[in-house]
Amino acid sequence: MTTDYISRIRRFHRAVTSEVGLLDSSFLGRGRPLGPARVLNAIGGGRTEVSEIRSYLSLDSGLLSRLLRGLEGEGLIEVEDGETDGRRRSIRLTLAGAQEYAAYEALSDAQAAEILGKHAMPEKLLAAMDLIATALGKERIHLEEADPRSTAAQACMSAYYTELSSRFERGFDVALSCDPDASDMERPRGTFLIALSDGLPVGCVGLKGTTKGYGEVKRLWVSQEARGLGLSRRLMTELERIAQDVGIELLRLDSNSALGEAVALYRKTGWTEIERFNDDPYPDLFFEKRLARSWSG
Repeated sequence: MTTDYISRIRRFHRAVTSEVGLLDSSFLGRGRPLGPARVLNAIGGGRTEVSEIRSYLSLDSGLLSRLLRGLEGEGLIEVEDGETDGRRRSIRLTLAGAQEYAAYEALSDAQAAEILGKHAMPEKLLAAMDLIATALGKERIHLEEADPRSTAAQACMSAYYTELSSRFERGFDVALSCDPDASDMERPRGTFLIALSDGLPVGCVGLKGTTKGYGEVKRLWVSQEARGLGLSRRLMTELERIAQDVGIELLRLDSNSALGEAVALYRKTGWTEIERFNDDPYPDLFFEKRLARSWSG
């Protein structure tokens, strides 16, 4: 069985290598291999510091320096030393570089559409791709505070509501729920966290500030492809840290017994079951957790 697993993984590697042209000397027909093309993509995507590009692409300093010199020699980028620290170099695309970046984007989009068109069930193919990309990029998933009204935050909450509707016996209508105002999930009252996998949101959680002597945890959600990677625990740990930072010492949350994974997480991480504290029609379980006082100064 182990050999079968290995054979399947290696077949996947060969298929991807061949399909996307990893070994081509002229990636997507633009005259340069994949390495410099990926660096150009990173710069065009808004990564302008050398250290940021190196981290994003997981490249060693020597290789990245050679790739940057090559792109600079082609007149596609300009490298500048930082104003206060010469070691912090920043990079920008030239006009020719911006045009080359746009050409790569158009070709990559066309290639993606072609790959998707090869399968009779494209949504299943996309789901498999999402699962693989998220798992392989586990160490690069990062958390950031976001405006709860932002596109990424709204996408997460919409997916969360859709899942609740499918898992709850009576469905789910957010209009009947205690939906927090966005301002209650922004500093200094609270926060809204999203988890990003290479720019795509794969999880969220909100901290709602109240005037009742406690803060509420709202909208904990992790996408299907990101489950099993410890992301819910990471989101909750960071939320608790921020709660302390904004002066909240007691947290409460409500849940539903249909959400067994979430309930198990709460019980494993120090949450205590309490009596009902709101009139929301959907939850049937209620928890609280007292945080250690945050000292500053």
